[in-house]
Amino acid sequence: MRLTRVRGTALAAAIGAAAVLGVQGWAGGAELGSDGNEPAKAYSAGVKETGPVEGEVHKLALKPKGSGEAVLSQQGTEPFGLLGVSWTDPKAEVKGTIEARARDAKTGKWSHWIALDPVKAGMDGVRPGAHGSTEPVWVGASDGAEVRISGGGALPAGLELNLVDPGGANSPAKKSGAKKNGAQQSGSLNAGPAAFAAPAAGPAPADPPTTPPSVPGPVSTAPQPNVVSRLAWGADETMNNEGPIYLPGGKVKAVFVHHTADTQPYDCSQSAAIVRGIHVYHVKTNGWRDLGYNFLVDKCGTIFEGRQGGTDQPVLGAHTYGWNNESAGIAVLGDYNAEGASAAAQDAISRIAAYKLGQYDGDMNGTATLTAGATQTNFFGTAFEAGKPYTFKSLSGHRDGFNTECPGNQLYGQLGALRTSGPAAQLKVATVNGVPVQPGVDAKSDGVLSVGWSTSTASDRIGSFEVLVDGTSVATASGTARTAITTLTDGTHQVQVKATATNGKTSTTLPVTVVAEVKPATFTPVTPKRLMDTRSGLGVPQAKVGAGGVVTLPVAGTNGIPAAGVTAVVLNVTATNPTEPSFVSVYPSGVTRSSASNLNFTPGQTIPNLVVVPVVDGKVSFFNNQGTVDLIADVTGYFTSAGGGATHTNIGPKRLMDTRSGLGVPQAKVGAGGVV
Repeated sequence: MRLTRVRGTALAAAIGAAAVLGVQGWAGGAELGSDGNEPAKAYSAGVKETGPVEGEVHKLALKPKGSGEAVLSQQGTEPFGLLGVSWTDPKAEVKGTIEARARDAKTGKWSHWIALDPVKAGMDGVRPGAHGSTEPVWVGASDGAEVRISGGGALPAGLELNLVDPGGANSPAKKSGAKKNGAQQSGSLNAGPAAFAAPAAGPAPADPPTTPPSVPGPVSTAPQPNVVSRLAWGADETMNNEGPIYLPGGKVKAVFVHHTADTQPYDCSQSAAIVRGIHVYHVKTNGWRDLGYNFLVDKCGTIFEGRQGGTDQPVLGAHTYGWNNESAGIAVLGDYNAEGASAAAQDAISRIAAYKLGQYDGDMNGTATLTAGATQTNFFGTAFEAGKPYTFKSLSGHRDGFNTECPGNQLYGQLGALRTSGPAAQLKVATVNGVPVQPGVDAKSDGVLSVGWSTSTASDRIGSFEVLVDGTSVATASGTARTAITTLTDGTHQVQVKATATNGKTSTTLPVTVVAEVKPATFTPVTPKRLMDTRSGLGVPQAKVGAGGVVTLPVAGTNGIPAAGVTAVVLNVTATNPTEPSFVSVYPSGVTRSSASNLNFTPGQTIPNLVVVPVVDGKVSFFNNQGTVDLIADVTGYFTSAGGGATHTNIGPKRLMDTRSGLGVPQAKVGAGGVV
C-alpha cells in the first residue's frame, strides 16, 4: 500500500479480520454561521430536535470516458453534507485517483479537489449488499458536486457518487422543503444507471456473540463519562435491524484511536450531523451492519456513542482491521496530521478509554496482547501474521495495527501523554486484615479494619487514597501509601479504596464485603495515673509538639492496662504552654487522623479534656495543628471486649456539628442566648 494513499484512511475489522471504517473529510463546505444572535448553521442541532433523524442518500452515476477515466460533470444537486464514491463489486479496485469537490450551499463557491481513498474490501465481514467504496468526506452544507477518476486502467462497474443529507431541523433539505417523491424519494437524482449490490462471495464467518456477556456491563474502576446516546444524536435505528454483536472473548483489552480527517474547522453544534452522516454512509452505501467506531469525540470534548450495543458493553466494532475482536475504537472528528487534538478532545479520549479499559482491569499506560485477525503490515512496516499474538500499547493509534497515517501525525504524537492522563489504573483491594481478598468470599473483621491495595500507576501520579466504608470516606492516605487502618461497627459492610490522581481524576476499586463481628466492650476504671508529659519526657520524647507534629504513646500493656483485648482507653488530656491558637486531635495510632479536634486553645492557656480514644495497634497518637504546645495525658480507665461493666462501642472520632460549615446544624454563629 502506498503511504501517500493511506493518509487519513481509517480501516477496521469487524469480524475477525473484517471491517474498515472510512475516513470523513471536511472540504471547506458551508459555515452558515451562528453566534447567539444569528440563525443556526446548516446541520447544527435543532433546539427541539429529539429522537431519530432520517437521513437520505442521493446517487449520481459517473460516466466512463475510457482509458481508466470517469467523470461526473459539475452540476447542481439536492442538498447534502457528506459524499463518497462507490461501485458494485466490493472486491473490485480503483487503482487510479478519485477526486471530488462540492459547491458551498450559501456562497456558491466550489471547494478544492478532495482525494478520496478506496477502503479495503470486506470491511464489515462478508455481507450481502456490500459495495466497494471510498472513504466518505464531510463537506458541510452543499448543493453541487463534481467527480473525476483518472490513471487507473480498467474501472469497476456501477461507479456512482453518493451524497448524504444527514437530516435534522436545520438541514438545507428541510429548510428548502425538498420534495420527497419520484426519483428523489428513492434517493436517485440522475438518469444514469443505479448500482446494485452483488451477493457476497465465500462462506459466512462464524457467528460472534449476539447477547452481552452480562447486563449491565462490568463495573469500571474509572467513572463513566457523559456520552451522547444514539437516541440523542438522532440515530435512525430502522437502518440497524440486525442487532449488535459482541467481542468473542467478551473483554476489551486495548483501545485504538482514530481521526476522521476533516481538513477544515467545523462547528461543534454540527457534530451530531457529522456522526449521522457517517452512520448513514456506512450502512446505506457501504452495506455495513452499523456505524463502525465504538465512540466518536469532537473538538469540544463531546463523546458520542457509536456502534449500537451499549456504552457499558464490549461491542464488536469495525475500526481497526485485523484487531477488532479484542478492542474498542475511538474516532476524533478532525484531521490531525498538521495540528494536534484540542485539550478538550484529549480529555474526552482519556476519560472514555480509561472507563472501557477499567471495566476489564486494563491500564491505559500498560500493554495488551492481541491475536492478529489478518496477515498484514502496519504503518511502520511491522509484519503481523494471522493467528499469532502481538503486544500493543493498551492505548494505541490506528497506524500501530494497520498501514495508515491515521490518527494523524500530531494526534499520534499526543498519545504518549494521553496514556498517563487517566486515573489510577488496575486499582483493587488486595488484603483485608492481612488476608488476601478472594473473589466471592467475605472478609472478616473484629472491628479493626486494615486494608491493603494495589495499583499499576506510579505513586508520583497519585495524590491520595481514601478508604470508603459503605460509600463514606473513613480514612485517607498519601499517594505512596498502600495500606490504611480504621475501625468498623458490627455488621456487614462494603469496603472500597478510592484514588485521586494528581490530575484530579478518580478511580475506585470494586467493593469487598467485610463482615465485622464486634463484641460489646466493657469499662474498667483505674486509679488516675499519668502516662505522658512532654515537659519531662514521660512516655514520649521530651519536647514540645510543633506545628503539624504528632507524638505517639504506647498504652496497651503499660501501667496496668492489658496488653491484648483493649478496645479503647479513657484519657484526661491537657494542653499547656501553647504559643499560638491551635487544636489537638487524639486518635488511634495506625489510622488516618480525622478532622475532629479534642482540645482547642489560645496562647498561654492551660486546658484539659476527657477523651475516649479507640486502640487499634496498642498506641494512641496526638496531633498539634500549629505553634508549639506541651501535652499531658492521664489514664482513668479502659474498655475491653471481655469482662463485666458498662458497654461501649468504638466508632472513632467523628465530627457531628460545625456551625462554620452548617454540619449538623444551620450555618451560623450561635448568638447571645442562642441554642442549637
